[in-house]
Order: sequence, then C-alpha cells, then structure tokens
Amino acid sequence: MSEREIAVRMSGVCKSYQRGSQNVPVLEDINFEIASGEFLALMGPSGSGKSTLLNLLAGIDKADSGIITVGNCNITSLDDSELADWRAANVGFIFQFYNLIPVLTAFENIELPLLLTGLTRRERREHVLAALEVVSLTDRMDHRPSQLSGGQQQRVAIARAIITDPAILVADEPTGDLDRVSAGEIMDLMDHMVSDFGKTIIMVTHDPRAAEKAHVVRHLEKGILMES
Repeated sequence: MSEREIAVRMSGVCKSYQRGSQNVPVLEDINFEIASGEFLALMGPSGSGKSTLLNLLAGIDKADSGIITVGNCNITSLDDSELADWRAANVGFIFQFYNLIPVLTAFENIELPLLLTGLTRRERREHVLAALEVVSLTDRMDHRPSQLSGGQQQRVAIARAIITDPAILVADEPTGDLDRVSAGEIMDLMDHMVSDFGKTIIMVTHDPRAAEKAHVVRHLEKGILMES
C-alpha cells in the first residue's frame, strides 16, 4: 500500500488510564492501516478499547505512546489547539444518540460546523441543501429533532458529519439506538458515502448486520487488536 493510499496509520499505539493509584492499560501496541475510501468496522466486547481507539484516531484523546498519522499529518505531534483545528477540518463524527441541538432545525444542525468557516450565508445554504439531498431529507429541513424519527435524526447527523468534506468519518455505534429497518437504511447510506463519495469510515459496532457493510472487520480483545 503506497503512502498516498493510506488514510490512517497507527504504529505502536498504547493508551492507559489512571484509576486511583492504579494504571489501567486500555490499548496495547496497536498497529494497523486503513486505506483511503475503505469502510472498517471495529468489533469487540464492552471494555475492549473500541471507543478509545476511535477517540485516538479522531484526535479527541491522546495516546501515551506511538504514532497516529491521518493523511499526511502526524496528529500525535500536535498540541491541543492544533489538534482542535485539525479535528474540525478533517473529522466527521456520527454518534449513537445523534447529538443534535434540540432547539435547532435539521437545516440549522447541519449548518453548525460551517459557522466556523469563512463561507458566506449563501454558500453555507448551498452546502447544507446539497447535504440534505444526499441523505434524502430535503423535505424535513425545517423540522426540529423532536419532530423526526430516530432514523431521520441519524440522517441529519450524517449530513452534519459530511458537511465540511472531512478526510475521515468516525462512527460510534451509529445504529445502536435504531430499529432494524432504520438501522439497515443508515448502513446503506454509509455504504453510499464510501462507494459514491469515496469517504473513509471507521465504525465501532456490536451489530454483526451493521459490520456486514464494512470492507474490513477487525476485533479488539482486552486492548489487543486481533489479526483479521
């Protein structure tokens, strides 16, 4: 795999947390690569370190040791301020419980990340309308989250995640709060993000049906990444 094709690389990454006077290891010597335009599902039991790994490569948390490269950027070398700027420009987040602002419409929720850019109001509107069309929610743009189904709220969250055209999308249990039909629709949409828009997705999931959409499935067991 050439350097140009690698979206994410982790080399010798370790992470532990302090619990009182104890040092509790969470991830041990993680090494793997994700190709650009790849859909990777990360599975494993609760407490295996899946969400921690996702937070590290998304720049939410910092590794104790090792190197994490996203695109051509070694994010482990960035300070907190640089990491925040990098994260805003390069990572789209999709959460289990959507994390939408209740008092804002679908349009306004999707527009939020663009308020930190230099785009004009007209340009922001064009971007939001394009994202709404991608997730098939143009007719719901003036609805608030409470007026939308769980599946529709997750579509809004996906539109918000892609609005800045990030390098990677990270999804933490994106179907965990949805019924089976809605979950299937969300996974079809995420597959569409990869196949039609070339997005790179790293998804944590407990759901084998969701993992079936991924190109690659990796398993974490007690902080150790198993061979695929």
